[in-house]
Amino acid sequence: MSADHHDHDHDHHHEHGHDNRYSDMQARVKALETVLAEKGLIDPKAIDAIVETYETKIGPRNGARVVARAWSDPGFAEWLRTDATAAIASLGFTGRQGEHMRAVFNTPETHNLVVCTLCSCYPWAVLGLPPVWYKAPAYRSRAVIDPRGVLAEFGLTLPETKKIRVWDSTAELRYLVVPERPEGTDGLGEEALADLVSRDAMIGTAVAGAQP
Repeated sequence: MSADHHDHDHDHHHEHGHDNRYSDMQARVKALETVLAEKGLIDPKAIDAIVETYETKIGPRNGARVVARAWSDPGFAEWLRTDATAAIASLGFTGRQGEHMRAVFNTPETHNLVVCTLCSCYPWAVLGLPPVWYKAPAYRSRAVIDPRGVLAEFGLTLPETKKIRVWDSTAELRYLVVPERPEGTDGLGEEALADLVSRDAMIGTAVAGAQP
């Protein structure tokens, strides 16, 4: 599948529930986890805590630092715009599923949203583990068909005048959304700015400075 983007400006709303059925591999892992837990060899709560940490803290913090640097350094922002793979690697964030990156910048006129319509291609190097909803068929299909409605379900209602651009992540190219810098943050350093950037803001289902 090509990495072509899709422009959408409609807002037809459809109710849906995310499909949380396990894949064959997920089912095997779940079964193994159950057996080990029953034998007292692992603590499921500890496993959940580790996954939660990598999903929402360690991984996304890398991406947040990339965004904060782009907000603070116009030269880095331009490098990120023209060669995201190299710019991100310069901060030490490389690795599996992060070899080929593109950064897309939100503007007052355009909001970017990332999806993988085929499976769950995701930039692990900067965002950690993908959330369950990112892999769900409901999100993967409706993000392209009805992005405005999907964003509203995440609690993000955008002005009708703002264009929504949907990017289809692939095995060859993955995307990082650079959200708009919140107003009133001119005096903040990079660490403080990174605190304003959530994982969801870098996928496009939230904005910076708001709760994910």
